[in-house]
Amino acid sequence: MRKKRVSIKDIAADLNISVTTVSFVLNGKAEEKHISKQLTKKVLEYVEKVNYKPNQIAQSLRTGESKILVFMVEDIANSFFAKLARLIEDLAYKKGYKVLFCSNDNDDNKSKELIHLFKNRQVDGFIIVPSPKIQNTITNLIEERIPVLLFDRYYPELDTNYVVTNNAESTQKAIEHLVDNGFKNIAYITLDTHQSQMEDRLNGYLEAISKYGLQEISLRLPFSKTISNQGDKEMKTFLESNPEIDAILFATNYLTETGLEVIKRDFPGLIDRIGFITFDDSHLFKTYSPSITAVAQPTAKMAQEAMDIILKLLKSDTEIPNRKVILESSLIIRDSSKRRF
Repeated sequence: MRKKRVSIKDIAADLNISVTTVSFVLNGKAEEKHISKQLTKKVLEYVEKVNYKPNQIAQSLRTGESKILVFMVEDIANSFFAKLARLIEDLAYKKGYKVLFCSNDNDDNKSKELIHLFKNRQVDGFIIVPSPKIQNTITNLIEERIPVLLFDRYYPELDTNYVVTNNAESTQKAIEHLVDNGFKNIAYITLDTHQSQMEDRLNGYLEAISKYGLQEISLRLPFSKTISNQGDKEMKTFLESNPEIDAILFATNYLTETGLEVIKRDFPGLIDRIGFITFDDSHLFKTYSPSITAVAQPTAKMAQEAMDIILKLLKSDTEIPNRKVILESSLIIRDSSKRRF
């Protein structure tokens, strides 16, 4: 049988003092309320003895604050989001906040369920990597004056706070780097989605190959296929159908990982004959052979900007102008984008 939680009322009754007195002591107001040091010590020692833990939901209802934030990402297991989660957790902790992490799997229904759940738990704010079509849910949060920030991607038609990177320009620079290294048949493997970050990266690729008079060679995979072996099969078919490919730009780190597995398994030797670049760096990419050139998003700056914005929203009693932050990614050049034959 579950042990009953000790309440402030229980402590007051056991010590034969008022609930108000116990509350003042627990909230560090004993001296302000002229409660004796002897009584304060007695309360604190008893609280420790009975292992009292405050009811966070009840406390948030009284104070209007839970000191809890939600960071919702596409997949917390992805190294890009995992790194960001740690950075945000550290920044939030320094400001007295705890962070709840969750994955929406780029699924709208799951996103809505999770937002509804955490909103009912009285969290103070949301940092959200949004799935494709939850604009109305985000709008509802804004209208209820719940601090919310979109992260990594956004809805162009929705006026809200967001932190993203210069995806189109970064993709263009990656293609230009491959062209400068002598590659001419550059493929692009991406997701079949209208989400802002992927559309910007695709547009960057298309603009770059048009600039250099190159042919478009692209594969656009539905997100659902990236989490099944169907993605493997489509990549294999794509490479078999386009033997002229001499370089590949992958739109995400997990597409890169899948692509390299397919190449090593089904096209022995090809990995040493073509160039390739990944979007989103990982510490593992520098250990591959060849080491992998990557478009690295500035995760530390992204996390800092996100926390700066959400904290300002939390502290403001009045409506403040939305901030739309676009940060610059960098191209980390390694062996995979160099001519090796």
